Amino acid sequence: MLNRKRNERASTSHDTSLIARGTVIQGDLRFSGALHLDGRIEGAVLGEGPDAVFTLSEHGYVQGDIRVPHAIINGHVQGDIHIEDRLELAPLARVHGDVHYKTLEMSAGAQVNGRMAHQAGDPPRELPAPRELGEPVPA
Repeated sequence: MLNRKRNERASTSHDTSLIARGTVIQGDLRFSGALHLDGRIEGAVLGEGPDAVFTLSEHGYVQGDIRVPHAIINGHVQGDIHIEDRLELAPLARVHGDVHYKTLEMSAGAQVNGRMAHQAGDPPRELPAPRELGEPVPA
């Protein structure tokens, strides 16, 4: 009985992968859960699943595009960033590329050299025209 509860808890938690300082990965990297980068990636960073979180430390560097649901950036990025949900740019963030986001938190000191583009979640709703309802328009 105790083992069953432990297994249920383990399946709902996310493992965090760490790429340490001094490590260089050449090629695209796909991950699920959480990824913390202190090293360098020369290729795309692709988060799979709605709960994927990418954290780039002040020592980390990405030369390529980043496509994840959630990201916390405090290092250097040379490429475009595409965030499905929430992006946090910490004070030491240095981005050379376009940033596409739904929700953004940007600290003083963070730098973006590129375009910032907000991605709307749902298209805006429009009210029907009064004549479509068959009601007279008040003067």
